[in-house]
Amino acid sequence: MDVWHVRVLGLVPYQSAWDLQVQLAGQIATGEIPATLLLLEHPHTFTFGRSGNSSNLLWNDDQLKKRGIEVHWVDRGGDVTYHGPGQLVGYPLIPLNINGLIKPQKSSVDAFPRADYLGYLRKLETVLILALNQFGVKAVRLNNLTGVWVNGSKIAAIGVKVDSHGITRHGFSLNVTPDLSYWEGIIGCGLVGYPVTSMACLLTPTPPMQQVSQAIVSAFEQVFDVECRMIT
Repeated sequence: MDVWHVRVLGLVPYQSAWDLQVQLAGQIATGEIPATLLLLEHPHTFTFGRSGNSSNLLWNDDQLKKRGIEVHWVDRGGDVTYHGPGQLVGYPLIPLNINGLIKPQKSSVDAFPRADYLGYLRKLETVLILALNQFGVKAVRLNNLTGVWVNGSKIAAIGVKVDSHGITRHGFSLNVTPDLSYWEGIIGCGLVGYPVTSMACLLTPTPPMQQVSQAIVSAFEQVFDVECRMIT
């Protein structure tokens, strides 16, 4: 059974976490360290992915400054999303070939097998669904939409990248106790008419972030058939 490292980092500025992902992904690619799961929170941040459209940002510069929101354009999939305190963010840095997620055929444009990108997304959704189920929250997928939903409202977003070495970056964000008013500043994921929700909206009392993190780690072990070890 493969062993993954897990690092629980607390509140981390977005750029610092991005830089750490790049550093660790390089070490994973060379075999210096095993696959690693980062669990953390961010200060108030809007990020735009590769499909990002600036028209989905609804607040002007003065409104962003007043609320202390940074804006980043990044290399993950998807459009715009929000990160902030009370939201558990997970960045799995995984070489996909060790998890049976490489398709046997080769790409027509390079010599490497094509990663099963969609299969990886579905596994992340399964992790989140299983973790939420530990707290009695019945979350589901919706057809043709990436993420995890409860009663038609989005509780977790997913956006990833697979780098040139086959290492995944970016990941998921699970709404535990965030201030949902920050989503008023964006059209989340570019989807009109899809509200957001959180564990705090669904559970009384709301489980602490540490307990939610433990549930996520347990679900990763189950879905990816690995052993996770905490690294301090």
